[in-house]
Amino acid sequence: MARLIEQFERLPGIGPRTAQRLALYLLRQPEEQSQAFAEALLAARQQVGQCQRCGHLSAETLCNICLNQGRNIGLICVVADSRDLLALERTREYKGSYHVLGGLISPMDGIGPEALMIQALLKRLDPEEVKEVILALTPSVEGDTTSLYLGRLLKPFCQVTRIAYGLPMGSELEYADEVTLARALEGRRAME
Repeated sequence: MARLIEQFERLPGIGPRTAQRLALYLLRQPEEQSQAFAEALLAARQQVGQCQRCGHLSAETLCNICLNQGRNIGLICVVADSRDLLALERTREYKGSYHVLGGLISPMDGIGPEALMIQALLKRLDPEEVKEVILALTPSVEGDTTSLYLGRLLKPFCQVTRIAYGLPMGSELEYADEVTLARALEGRRAME
């Protein structure tokens, strides 16, 4: 049981108490359910790879988004990883294509531009097709560094924009930090 708890603790966002709760839950389930869980985990690990076009997770050569003929291929949204892509998809607002970098530039962690899927992005930039690249990267030092780098690199090929940053719905101004408030002011728009 200690080994199982230890493995759960290695997962992001799972602390010791949650790991223990998950381990106990699995041990109380019928053996078939535990077997199905283990098989699903192993199958996903063996079958899921990266889409050859955008880098998103896929069990096929191309992911469902890249295969969707209804998507605007002239619009590419660049994200750090598949979690960000999935978050944008949940909005059901974005109808373009994506490109997953596989991380952010972080000299402190030894991650330079060559470690990311930037060359694959450049190969996708056909000036006849791609009109705009949207940078949807985390508002952090690494995200800003990556956005600046990509902005300079992509500007000769197409229009480069960046998602707006600001206050989340339902938040109070008094609790927002200075950087978030400054970005909210910078990204203001005219009232419609």
